[in-house]
Amino acid sequence: MTTSEAQLQDIVAAKVTDARGVGCPGPLLEAKKAMPGVPVGAIVEVWSTDPVTKTDIAAWSAKVGHEFLGVVAADGYDRVFVRRAK
Repeated sequence: MTTSEAQLQDIVAAKVTDARGVGCPGPLLEAKKAMPGVPVGAIVEVWSTDPVTKTDIAAWSAKVGHEFLGVVAADGYDRVFVRRAK
């Protein structure tokens, strides 16, 4: 289940990772690197211009047990939100 776009707009992430301009799998790797730096229950936000990022991070989140919250389109990039679950 993903969070509504309006709810996502209001999220203040514990960590924001800027992976704009980086191709696949760069944004996913940046998300993986960011997770240990935030407490369980906190949110990591990944900024990406790669259109595959949202599906990659959603699939990775499901595989490893984090909660994929959704995506918000920003000015030329996507904001992808994941809650650390473990």
